Amino acid sequence: MTPYEGRHLIADLHGCAHLDDVAYVEAALIAAAQAAGATVLEARMHGFGPGQGVTGMVLLAESHISIHSWPEHGYAAVDIFLCGRRHDLDAALASIAAALGGTVAQRTLIERGYSALA
Repeated sequence: MTPYEGRHLIADLHGCAHLDDVAYVEAALIAAAQAAGATVLEARMHGFGPGQGVTGMVLLAESHISIHSWPEHGYAAVDIFLCGRRHDLDAALASIAAALGGTVAQRTLIERGYSALA
C-alpha cells in the first residue's frame, strides 16, 4: 500500500471584513485554492442574510477549503485540507487572511494519512 500524505490546516481569523458578502467570500476561497496550487472543482456558499455570516466550501480535486464566518465578531473559522506535499497551505491561508483583512489568531496543522503496514 502506498503511503497517503494529507495536511489539514485549521485556523481562526480575527479582525476580518466582508464576512457577510457571499460573492466576496467565494472569490477569496477560490483565490486561496489557486495560491495553494490546487484545482477548483466547484464552490458552494450559503449566506444567512444581511449582516449575517457565510458558510462555504470550495471542493478541490485535492480535497477542500471551507469557511464559517461571524461578521458581528469579525471572526472566521477556516479549514484547508489538501493531499500531497506540493500544495502550499500557508499560501492559501495568507491569501484568505489578506482578502478578508484579518489576522491569523490560531493555526493548527494536522498531518493526515496512512502508511504501508509492515
